[in-house]
Amino acid sequence: MVDDTPIIITSTNRFGIDIEDADSTPADPFALLGMWLPDNTDDLRPLMTLSTHGPDGYPDSRHLLLSAFDGESLHFHTDARTRKAAELEADGRVSLAIVWVVEGRQLTVAGDAVRVPATEAALAYAKRSRYLQLLAWLNTAEMAQLTRDERVAAWNRWSDEHPADPLETPATWVGYRVVPHRLTFWRGDADGPSNRVEYTRTGDGWDVARLPG
Repeated sequence: MVDDTPIIITSTNRFGIDIEDADSTPADPFALLGMWLPDNTDDLRPLMTLSTHGPDGYPDSRHLLLSAFDGESLHFHTDARTRKAAELEADGRVSLAIVWVVEGRQLTVAGDAVRVPATEAALAYAKRSRYLQLLAWLNTAEMAQLTRDERVAAWNRWSDEHPADPLETPATWVGYRVVPHRLTFWRGDADGPSNRVEYTRTGDGWDVARLPG
């Protein structure tokens, strides 16, 4: 019997809350960021754009899940064999973007991606859904060459042969945390111009600027 239950791998764009007074400017950007993002215990993770530097000099962007926010850095995980992992190892300077379409909010972050210890990455893997754990094992170059029917059959066969919950962490599973250098919070306004609040790190503190939307 085919299970028609939809697989949800990311949250809606309505997670988090905002401050009541949009004209106030918190001194600590991480306090505001903590409000905008969902709690780390929420199983549905935000979808985030990660941009890296390719070896040809062109920017390279893709979407992935934000695993967690630890109060100072944003964490994500991927396969060590991917192009993004190779680009991160060559140049850790990255850009992140998260959008709240319905709420009219957007966050962009420029910072440095740092590899986390394997033990920390394993803890994040154990929290992933069964579907995402399977994906980490089976989303390979060899699998990509198969037809859809072959991919589905291989997926189901491998899942049946590995019923453990959670699955063992793949050796190729790696994690990174992004330490922000700059955070830009954008708020749209249906009744007037949009507005940005930008924080740029300066030593142990932050320069704060209000920018046009």
